[in-house]
Amino acid sequence: MSGHSKWANIKHKKGKADAERGKIFTKIGREIAIAVRDGGSDPAINGKLRDVIAKAKASNMPNENIKRSIAKAAGELGNVNYEEIQYEGYAPGGVAVIVSTVTDNRNRTASEIRYLFSRNGGNLGETGCVAWMFDRIGRIVIPMEGKEEDDVMMAALDAGAEDVSFEDGNCEVVTLPENLEDVRQALMAAGLEPTEVEVTRVPKNTVAVEDVDQARQVLKLYDALDEYDDVQNAYSNFEISDEILEQV
Repeated sequence: MSGHSKWANIKHKKGKADAERGKIFTKIGREIAIAVRDGGSDPAINGKLRDVIAKAKASNMPNENIKRSIAKAAGELGNVNYEEIQYEGYAPGGVAVIVSTVTDNRNRTASEIRYLFSRNGGNLGETGCVAWMFDRIGRIVIPMEGKEEDDVMMAALDAGAEDVSFEDGNCEVVTLPENLEDVRQALMAAGLEPTEVEVTRVPKNTVAVEDVDQARQVLKLYDALDEYDDVQNAYSNFEISDEILEQV
């Protein structure tokens, strides 16, 4: 988990600054389509769909939008033909990057991802070249305003959390990916309302980017990937100090 908090903060602050509500819902809708295709439209028996629904609710996606996306994916409102493709590569400075995409045109997406890497000083690698550097986890964020740390920690551990940490007025709860929805429901039953729920990847170790120009390129690559419509998530293991960030 080394370095995860700093990376999560960078990602969180960026998301707060420039994420568009409609774009978030579109991406979640694609995740729902994939989950329904793989495991059916009943969240009671489709754990992957339960996780996406939990993420949708934490993002304040209206229930009607969620139901409509599930119905569409199940073929009730039309046909969808999305597939999940993961890309791996390196940003400047030896920084590892994993890009998760959902697309209806794999050739278009592959070409665009390769272009974004090369344009921003990185290079796309083979499947598996950096995935081993990351752990897959469930992550839940709970705002701490008006709450006691001990109370939240005990509630999270009782719910089955693997780890609990506190930073920047939030509690971050880490779970096994397959336990994410059960932990979320237990936390909500305890009166704790999450603002973020996701299955994500965190680096086992981080790479410190100490050169200002390299830091600028790394952030430009991440921004470019994050802005591309077919990209659901971009994960990396960079760590940039506040001093370097100010210069960037």
